[in-house]
Amino acid sequence: MQTLPDDPGFARHIAACNNARLPGGRQRLWLGAHPVGWVTPQTAQVLARVLPRHTPLAREDGHLGLPADTDLDALGRALAEAGLCPFRNEPFDIWPDDAPAGTPALGRIDRGTTPVLGLLAVGAHLNGLVRQADDLHLWVARRARTKPLDPGKLDHLVAGGVPAGLTPAQTLVKEAGEEAAIPPELAARAQQAGEISYAMERPEGLRRDRLVIFDLELPASFQPRPADGEVESFELWPLARAVERVRTTDDFKFNVNLVLIDLFVRLGLA
Repeated sequence: MQTLPDDPGFARHIAACNNARLPGGRQRLWLGAHPVGWVTPQTAQVLARVLPRHTPLAREDGHLGLPADTDLDALGRALAEAGLCPFRNEPFDIWPDDAPAGTPALGRIDRGTTPVLGLLAVGAHLNGLVRQADDLHLWVARRARTKPLDPGKLDHLVAGGVPAGLTPAQTLVKEAGEEAAIPPELAARAQQAGEISYAMERPEGLRRDRLVIFDLELPASFQPRPADGEVESFELWPLARAVERVRTTDDFKFNVNLVLIDLFVRLGLA
């Protein structure tokens, strides 16, 4: 986000997504020679219990360390079995903290584990825009009521976590087809517009997310449709309606607010 809007209606969303103060009682977690996350004392106790007895965990500097060759799939399953997190059967790459784009991943672990270990996660978000004679419009999704995270909240036309082995752009094309029945050749026209990072305390743990933002102007004749059950419905809103809804309500999913505020700032609306 290039500039921070003064409007308190927008500022409260930015503050809510940046409410984590690290270390905040957590210990640094290392994987081999790289810092990758933050864990609470309770999580550290479970780690010590589920890891093989010969696995070193405590470091001389007071941080926690996992060997580079740790079986991360087994660790994710063990943490889920211990009740710390769900097992989602979606592998995510593990990145070194503050890794620049193109840095090789250190390994893969189940997506459900990322908040409980305070790992960096990457997501792709799409502003689906339609230019009409009167104004710029935005496609808005309604999340399915069955979603485990923020059911029924308003969302982007397309958004999703970047799974292991894919880039944000590849994820965008994949999610566009799965969530909104957008043909790949149309989704591939999306332009990367920026990135947003935040650290947020959530019920599921510490969300340390980097969101890669894309803009896509869609033809007025295009009609998205729910394709995989994750979205309940789509509506095309005048952009001014989205600005007012973000400013005055909490109707959008927490991190979608940040991406929309970034869009509003870029368009001179916030």
